[in-house]
Amino acid sequence: MHIHRNWTGLPTSARGTSAALGNFDGVHLGHRSVIETAHQARPDAPLSVITFEPHPRQFFAPDAPGFRLMNAEARANRLARLGVQHLFQLPFGPVLAGLTPEAFAREVLCDGLGLAHVTVGQDFCFGKGRAGDAQTLCDLGRAMGFGVTIAPLVGRDGQDFSSTAIRRALSDGRVREAETMLGHWHRIEGEVIHGEKRGRELGWPTANMSVEGLHLPRLGVYAVLVDVLTGPDRGPYRGVASLGVRPMFGKNHPNLEVHLFDFAGDLYGQHISVALVEFLRDEQKFDGLQALIDQIQSDADQARALLAGQ
Repeated sequence: MHIHRNWTGLPTSARGTSAALGNFDGVHLGHRSVIETAHQARPDAPLSVITFEPHPRQFFAPDAPGFRLMNAEARANRLARLGVQHLFQLPFGPVLAGLTPEAFAREVLCDGLGLAHVTVGQDFCFGKGRAGDAQTLCDLGRAMGFGVTIAPLVGRDGQDFSSTAIRRALSDGRVREAETMLGHWHRIEGEVIHGEKRGRELGWPTANMSVEGLHLPRLGVYAVLVDVLTGPDRGPYRGVASLGVRPMFGKNHPNLEVHLFDFAGDLYGQHISVALVEFLRDEQKFDGLQALIDQIQSDADQARALLAGQ
């Protein structure tokens, strides 16, 4: 997959695509429907996705709590797995935010990207002040010479699959319900960073990851599936993870600490992907280190049993 970070100066091979347009946070089943519809609308054209970085919500409310389901790297990895050939990751800032719907359609979609076709979800809005909707885009496409398809919303039991609904499920620790809407496990991806090495001292070494800018699932302990994406130990592993602020040690900044079962390598600086498979318990403060160690062992045993069939 080719990643382009602007809508100007593109190579000829990146023009004339059939594009799915949106934020695609989480790349859930509704998003996948938009992407599949884009491919079906013009199967003769290269398949592309148009999205924005940072997320427009981050631009308009930079001090708001983290809300993203995945970072840009994780989103790109997921889109590549879906067969997307070109990812237009457009820089969202004052220029894009100030374009009217007509100016966005003409300058970005028509003149810049030279699209053959564009597909959006039924609830799509765009342009300054979110003044344009999916029907507006249809009218503009007709006038400017590119096709537009509106993909219907996807859901189950009367509930539309949405990033908002997925965030709500994760906040409650309902990771399997989130998985149903996503079509895949909710994953936290990123680089393994140096921590305080307390896990190693306790006999349970962990890979530490930042969750800065991400929506926080329910704090606590999870059974996890881990893919090591880089380095000599690349491959799949099972494990147990703690997402939280480590109340035992008086910390207040959340992070993710992952213990990989039967692993003895060094993951510092490597990129890993951690799938939250089952919520085991809330985080808690213990009376002493031995009580903590005993609970970690219990958590690990429970996670091993849950993941045995995965």
